[in-house]
Formats: sequence, structure tokens, C-alpha cells
Amino acid sequence: MSFSLGFRLKMGLILPSTNTSMQPETEALRPYGVTNHTSRMLIKDRLMEQQPGFQNVIKDIRLSTEAAIESLATCKPDRIIVGVSPESYWDGFGSHEKTVGSFESMSKGIPITTSPDAYKAALNVLGNIKRIAVLTPYLPVGDNTVSRFFTENGYDVVAIKGLGGASPERISHITEQQIFSAIKDVDTQSVEAIVQVGTNVTMARAAMIAEKWLNKPVISNNVVLYWHALRESGIQDNLSNFGSLLERH
Repeated sequence: MSFSLGFRLKMGLILPSTNTSMQPETEALRPYGVTNHTSRMLIKDRLMEQQPGFQNVIKDIRLSTEAAIESLATCKPDRIIVGVSPESYWDGFGSHEKTVGSFESMSKGIPITTSPDAYKAALNVLGNIKRIAVLTPYLPVGDNTVSRFFTENGYDVVAIKGLGGASPERISHITEQQIFSAIKDVDTQSVEAIVQVGTNVTMARAAMIAEKWLNKPVISNNVVLYWHALRESGIQDNLSNFGSLLERH
């Protein structure tokens, strides 16, 4: 018997316990007949101003992933989105497939969407884009890790800018005006797309607005994850007001 509300798709999301942006943004992205079901990765709201603090946050995320996936899997979603930015589990090409395989083992076979897979699929479908500018939620201490993910995947990171989130919870305090200012700082004529990482940054609306005055793709982390999960699940609905990725692809 199909679930009466999520009769097309039951979408699972795991996200850090400090995150207050991803859940409301992805609720706004739901097509008719799709439901969202969330589980939290318990992490501490550590300061990320220095490298040890940043690495401890990454460690907290990794240690709490299994319990969050196992808890969520009991409601039997059709797909699970791992709602963190791409560098959180990235240890190079050799580790990524093993990481996703480990997640699917935890979920008892429920397919998984991760940021690395979502970004690669989106940049490919938008025109095999290679030259990007990147916005991160972090202070400079976290930017190098993000840049490494993209460069190791063959992208030319023309510019990168952190939005200054001093702790995981404080990332949600980043304003739309800060986002617009950062977009202007990193955009140049040679940049083919602007990519934002960090699921606690509220950027779905800002990305859509920025696309209109830049005339190039601006991809937010929450939108790209949800787009990938929908398309991989066979849901092809085009949604307006959230940027060209969901509207045209």
C-alpha cells in the first residue's frame, strides 16, 4: 500500500542538529505528492575560527551519520539526502564510492544523494561547466578544504569566498545582503557558474535572483541536493522561482 501523502516519493533528509535552513528550504521545493522526512546528526556548535575547531565539526558530522541514517531508514523513505556540504566526507576519489556504499549499507539499500554527486551532475547538465566561483559558509580556515574538493574533480576554481560563519549554528545568520555582496565579489566574465556550499545557508531565493542579473547559473547547496534526489527518483517536475536548474533541467 502506498503512503497516502507521499504517494509519488518519500524523501529522507539527514542534516546536522545545528541546521535551521535546510528543512524549510527543502519543504518549499516539494512537488505535489512528495513528502520530506528528517533525521538529525547530533553535533556540537563548535567555533570554527581555527583549523582544530573546523576539523572537530567535520569529525562530529562523520561520527553521527550512521545513527541518523539508521533512524531515518525506519520510516522507509525512497531516497535519502545527506544534507551537508561536499567536503564533509571528501577524502579523494578513492574514498567517495566507498563512503556512499557505506551510507547505503547503513540505510539497508535505500539510495543516497550526496553533495559531490549532485554538484557534478548539475554542472554537467548545465553545459559541462568547468570554470566556477565558489561561496562557502566558513571563515578562511574552511575554504581550502572546499576548494580541494572542486579542483580534485577537475573544476577550475576562479575565485572562492567565505561568508564568515563562525560556528555551525551561526551559519544560518548569514543574510541575503551578505550573499549578494559575496556573489558580486567572486563574479568575473570568465566564471561560468557560481556555486554555493553549505546547507545551513539560506540561499535558494538569493540564487534565483542573482541568476537574473548575472545571466549565468547560481547553484545553492540545498537546491542542487533536492534537484538531484528528485531526478534520480524519476520525478521530472520543473519548479519555478528556485533557479534555472529546477526550472529547466
